[in-house]
Amino acid sequence: MIDNLPKEEMIIVKRLRSIILECLPRGIEKNNYGAPFYRRNRLICFIWPPSVYWGSRKLTYSEKGVTLGFNQGYLFANEDGALLAEGRKQVYCMYFKSLQEINEQQVRALLYEAELIDEGFRK
Repeated sequence: MIDNLPKEEMIIVKRLRSIILECLPRGIEKNNYGAPFYRRNRLICFIWPPSVYWGSRKLTYSEKGVTLGFNQGYLFANEDGALLAEGRKQVYCMYFKSLQEINEQQVRALLYEAELIDEGFRK
């Protein structure tokens, strides 16, 4: 799926995927709806390239960029407001239009927090 993306999206998706696989080594990666999702006890996060259809329409790259979504986003501390609810109750997201916009330290911290939250759902 990743290799078929437009170049500007592919570069961002590959970098985010690399960070996620590094920070969530016990996570399971699955292709859902044409996008990579990561789970362990529950869905943890996903990367959504805008060229992949979301619902009834395809977003353009210039609208928001590549989405990094956290399925349990409402449970995050989110003190710096990096995660956006945008009217959603559970899933919170952040967007990237270039590699330079990715604050790797911030993304890693969010992924570690996501893993801690996911551990709370262990049966």
